Amino acid sequence: MTHLVIAPIIIPLFAGALMMLLGERRRVLQTALGLAATAALVVVAAMLLLRADGASAAEVQLYRLGNWPSSFGIVLVLDRLSALMLVLASVLGLAAHVFALARWDRAGAHFHPLFQFQLMGLNGAFLTGDLFNLFVFFEVMLAASYGLALHGSGTARVRAGLHYIAINLAASLVFLVGVSVIYGVAGTLNMADLAARMHDIAAEDRALLETGCAILGVAFLIKAAMWPVGFWLPGTYGAASAPAAAILSLLSKVGIYAVLRLWLLLFGDEAGASSGFGGTWLMLGGLATIAFGSLAVLATQNMARLAGACVIVSSGTLLAALGAGQVAVTGGALFYMTSSVLAIAALFLLIELIERGREVGADVLAVTREAFGEGAEEEYLDDDEEIGVAIPAIMALLGLGFMACALLLAGLPPLSGFLAKFAILAPLIGTGADGLPATTWAVLAALILSGLACLIAMTRVGMDAFWAAPGPPPRVAMAEILPVAGLLALCLGLTLMAGPVMRYMHDTAAGLHAPAGYVGGVMRP
Repeated sequence: MTHLVIAPIIIPLFAGALMMLLGERRRVLQTALGLAATAALVVVAAMLLLRADGASAAEVQLYRLGNWPSSFGIVLVLDRLSALMLVLASVLGLAAHVFALARWDRAGAHFHPLFQFQLMGLNGAFLTGDLFNLFVFFEVMLAASYGLALHGSGTARVRAGLHYIAINLAASLVFLVGVSVIYGVAGTLNMADLAARMHDIAAEDRALLETGCAILGVAFLIKAAMWPVGFWLPGTYGAASAPAAAILSLLSKVGIYAVLRLWLLLFGDEAGASSGFGGTWLMLGGLATIAFGSLAVLATQNMARLAGACVIVSSGTLLAALGAGQVAVTGGALFYMTSSVLAIAALFLLIELIERGREVGADVLAVTREAFGEGAEEEYLDDDEEIGVAIPAIMALLGLGFMACALLLAGLPPLSGFLAKFAILAPLIGTGADGLPATTWAVLAALILSGLACLIAMTRVGMDAFWAAPGPPPRVAMAEILPVAGLLALCLGLTLMAGPVMRYMHDTAAGLHAPAGYVGGVMRP
């Protein structure tokens, strides 16, 4: 069972490499191998989650490659947070992969290996214990995401994909600069070793180290789509194919994961003079991101761009919650992240089905269509190709799914989106016995108003899609309905099992805010 920790990296690595050897002519074998590998990832991630949950709050499970000491070798670290992220990545990967089998895997070359390498990069980023290999897995993840973002061609997709590539290449350069500065000052890139040295950094070097961490944080926040560096996200995700957008929606949470991991590890209460460094900026940046995302939600009349704007709102909510620096609020933020990731992925997949058979931008005014560049949109697949079967009352099923996504993203009761926002706000309000601070009022207003904006926008586009100009009922394959239903069922499960889930999230947050257990577990002989 010791080697199970590395399995989430090894499985997609070997699957993707074997697919490249098989070639594009053996699509049936590629499909079978991809399904088997992705399903295996779900099983492995669930087993690792159970192992992490069975350990104490501060315990971590360490995997040393080559059995080198942690200070010198490559280490993989499993704790509650990394196990949670592995489960999210594997579940979204399986849902998107199954959905793509209806037609999108045939829209371009090398879809299946790119998808496996994408999962490998995600899983490696969640498990690695040092900054250099975090950069390596970031690049693997990004390289695969470039191919997925461009998959299916088309003018709008290529335009948005090239912007996405340019921005992320710049972010990678910023990442390297930050890592170089940190290594030059601290002499290590192992995250636990770096945390252990933070308290003893010389006063004359501390400012330079904090500068390096801030530069590194900029790279993470670009990936997390924080304002003002998140302008690229709605256009890129809106132009991507539905299964690609569903898995890409998790990439913004990789930036959130990195910020959460490193900020609490390096700048916690044991960091000496650097304790709490950057927390205020996280809070303010999160609030600004919520405001920007809410305006984008209200401004767009395109469903896919609306889903991309919802990703920005969710990132802003997480950053604002993390900036509060409270264990209970961080636990609520983790619950919110899980719910929002599943709901947004389901929304991206639903949009593909809802808009099938409708003219692109049919519900958009001509001037708005021109402003968004949709007039040059091309059909990526043959519209005359019959996909799936005509299911009776299919629009009713799609409408129910869309309504569930709206409730989840707006944070309305009784679903998990409401419970998650309540879990974030309750600790903030409960600490204000002598009056609430201005930051708490700001977070309260931001979460309520962003939910209202999401509700208004989704109601508007839903009415246009289902009532004003519904068009002919789409032909839908079971491979497309089942992933959407599965993701929404998981959101329902979060609602029904909110108690145990919140207990897990609170234990995860407690371990993150007390990083001594993580440091001791990684640095043990």
